Amino acid sequence: MSTWKRSLTAAGVREPELRNAYDDGRRLVARFRRSSYLAARLLLPPSVLPHVVAATAVMHHGDNLLDTGPEPQRIAAWASWERRVRKALETGVADDPLTRTLLHTVAAYPRLRGVVEEYLSTAGAELEFTGFVSEADYQAYVDAYSLPAFMLVAVLLGPEDDDGRYRAMCRTLIDGSQRLDFVNDLAEDITEGRPGIPAQTLARFSVTVADLAAGHEPPGLRLLVEHEVRAARAALEAARELPTQVSAPGQALLNAFVEIELLTADAALARGAALLHGSASPPLLGTLRVLRNARRAARRAGR
Repeated sequence: MSTWKRSLTAAGVREPELRNAYDDGRRLVARFRRSSYLAARLLLPPSVLPHVVAATAVMHHGDNLLDTGPEPQRIAAWASWERRVRKALETGVADDPLTRTLLHTVAAYPRLRGVVEEYLSTAGAELEFTGFVSEADYQAYVDAYSLPAFMLVAVLLGPEDDDGRYRAMCRTLIDGSQRLDFVNDLAEDITEGRPGIPAQTLARFSVTVADLAAGHEPPGLRLLVEHEVRAARAALEAARELPTQVSAPGQALLNAFVEIELLTADAALARGAALLHGSASPPLLGTLRVLRNARRAARRAGR
């Protein structure tokens, strides 16, 4: 029996149709960000892994609906998905594999229900996103969309009774991660006409969207990239405290996530103005080293 199949059994997923639904979610998550999926496979206890995968699949599916296609299509697709999920939560009956896994995971982690409802209520911020004017606009976006989406997964790893400190530290982490994504995905976002760097910040470095869209590298672009990556890195370094807020099973995964994001920040900083032509990735050897060290730490904690 494979590790994944043993994890499904450990998580109480025994019915064949439900196991197939979790398989669908696993494939979606593995396609989206392979390194994060491998980290979860290596570091999470078998009884937790399928639930984290299911929550992550919901987050990725929502991202796809909110980001893919012309605006009318995105609005209609999201509205249909939101209705389906809300109905499933109300009735306890799901009509598609993804919501079926969500219901089973909510039953295992009842505190996830409120997080899902918050996510559904605030995700419209992504539909409305066309770029930011100011840093304050960016921070409002983190509160309205990035953090609720991240909490779909983070709540499964965190304390059952959070006094607010865990969520606050999750916000620090997602602030750094989201800012890093926006600068690292500069080429893609400019092509789509939705830059994630605020207009006021672009102007501060004498960088215009028109220049970037034309493929030009204005003199201030390198300094702009350095500014954004260093700000992201500062938040990520502060988020190294986050794993101390959780019990051993989640500590190793959160540690690895933070360290891989920091490796990505270093790669983006090294790429500099060339981010206009494509994003940076964390070095393979460095990523493997992070996962190896996290695996050793998880094993020591489990003794």
